[in-house]
Amino acid sequence: MSKNQLQVETIGSELILTRQFDAPRTKVFAAYTDCKHLNHWWGPRDWSLSYCKMDFRVGGQWHYCMSGPDGMESWGLTFYKEIKEPELLVYEDFFSDKDGNKNTSFPSTTVKTEFLENDGKTTVRSTAKYNSPEDLKKVLDMGMEVGIAQTLDKLEEYVTAAK
Repeated sequence: MSKNQLQVETIGSELILTRQFDAPRTKVFAAYTDCKHLNHWWGPRDWSLSYCKMDFRVGGQWHYCMSGPDGMESWGLTFYKEIKEPELLVYEDFFSDKDGNKNTSFPSTTVKTEFLENDGKTTVRSTAKYNSPEDLKKVLDMGMEVGIAQTLDKLEEYVTAAK
């Protein structure tokens, strides 16, 4: 188990996640920006990234599917709003179907992810803004916090494996 633990804070309709990684910022940022990297770590334990199509640019999108135990699927769709390599990603994130249609029965969010480097280590801070505190509660009740913690554990394993 990593000594770097996920810090979680909620303020109104915002979910703020902070986690440090024992890897340089350029490596951590790159892990977020290409399916060849995401295939190794995106999703909770026992889930894999079974579909990944990305157009990584402002105005581009990422459509993906996480496949879990017992054949469960969770599709997502991301629209990139701002990219400042290797410091910042801002995007809108939605649940979707396999055809890339937004699933409006689940909350969407706008996410600002900052990559801060200090002494060769990277702190990732993501602020997710939901439409309401109730929308935030809905995703937290779905187990998102545990899933994100597991996903970021996998990211740390991936970015530190080839030091």
